[in-house]
Amino acid sequence: MIFAKLPRLETERLILRSLSMHDAPDVYAYSKDPRVAQYVLWDAHRSIAETRGYLRSVLRQYRAGEPTTYGIVLKKTGKVIGTIGFMWLNEENQSAEIGYSLSRIHWNQGLMTEALRALLGLCFRRLALNRVEAQHDTRNPASGRVMQRCGMTKEGTLRQRLYSKGVYVDVDIYAVLAADYGRSVDEKQINFM
Repeated sequence: MIFAKLPRLETERLILRSLSMHDAPDVYAYSKDPRVAQYVLWDAHRSIAETRGYLRSVLRQYRAGEPTTYGIVLKKTGKVIGTIGFMWLNEENQSAEIGYSLSRIHWNQGLMTEALRALLGLCFRRLALNRVEAQHDTRNPASGRVMQRCGMTKEGTLRQRLYSKGVYVDVDIYAVLAADYGRSVDEKQINFM
């Protein structure tokens, strides 16, 4: 039921919250950038109507109580600058996969590391998961560095795992276990609301 009303997460510079249709201009502003979409499974948005369609699908997931996406809001501007959330969650095995994207003008500032730490806090402290994993296109090593900074361990490379934008791509898979979580993250930096 936590996914029907996502708890708001707050870090030093960010708020992670549910998305709404009012966020369409902000989401479109970064999701239309081909560089942002280059190594993810979705294509750059061609219109704000496409962004609204995406937001409608996220809202349906909220209503259904399905694992879904947070908007990443930069506190100093109040704007949505990215998303982070669940690709899937398996209750039986207490595991999940997470994914994220961020506006290009906010790259290399430690913001995604901050957001990922907050989401991992939710995964281990509130959802009582045992394992959280994430993967990235091997052509985007910066994403792997974010995972490493959050205490995730590279478990290997899956060759040609995904077919994306007309090519088969290799992905590196990372994971962190509940037993490792407390050693890798300063939980005092995350507020749950």
